[in-house]
Amino acid sequence: MQTDTQMPVLEVNHLSVRIGHKPVLTDINLTIKAGQVTALLGPNGAGKSTLLKSFCQEVTLDAGDIKVYGKTINSWDRQRLAKSLAVLPQHASLTFPFKVREVVEMGLYPLSLNQQQGKILVAEQLEHVALSHLRERSYPTLSGGEKQRVQLARVLTQLAQSELPPILLLDEPTSALDLAQQHRVLALARSLAHEQNYAVIVVLHDLNQASRYADRLVVLENGCIVSDGKPSDTLTPETIRQVWHYDPIVVMEPGKQTPLLF
Repeated sequence: MQTDTQMPVLEVNHLSVRIGHKPVLTDINLTIKAGQVTALLGPNGAGKSTLLKSFCQEVTLDAGDIKVYGKTINSWDRQRLAKSLAVLPQHASLTFPFKVREVVEMGLYPLSLNQQQGKILVAEQLEHVALSHLRERSYPTLSGGEKQRVQLARVLTQLAQSELPPILLLDEPTSALDLAQQHRVLALARSLAHEQNYAVIVVLHDLNQASRYADRLVVLENGCIVSDGKPSDTLTPETIRQVWHYDPIVVMEPGKQTPLLF
């Protein structure tokens, strides 16, 4: 795997999306690099999830283009791209009584591993999300938070053998998790970026979690980017008042340049 953290893995050029006649995203320009966690922030309806969906071709672009590893996304063979780009949706519906292990094994589909290698990889990813003890449980019997972590293990299995810096897309991954698991998942995302050169793009609502775990924050309002940069430069009282219509108390975490909002 390449280790150049300055490598652009995803480039968005003048992207616009409409749903019906309503503009949802307007003239979005972004360059995403490996080795970073980028959080997409904004109030409901700002366009965060639509932007994430555009990266995995789930919405039709009205204008602009997206490049992945320097190639227009439409020119990629989908199975080949699936080895290096994967999304964890906010909700994943699966009612058939697969075992937890079998759901994670679905991430092996685009890979070329023998049975023993696949078994080892699945076990590693279940360990990452602290679900090894549930590997033989029926998936539909799990709680919402446990199901979300199983799906994360599946996605990580899918990306584990990428020959390029993997692109991991997370749409509100903490929404069904308790407090400890929220921090565990976000710490794992940061570790993947900083230690394994992943490019992680995550939609979050909790500004303090975004400030703590993301390297870069992209703030959207009404389908446009209004702020983009480090948490200390982005989560300013002025931006928060403008975008969220809330007058915050901003305190810098002791010993760090991490803003905490109250």
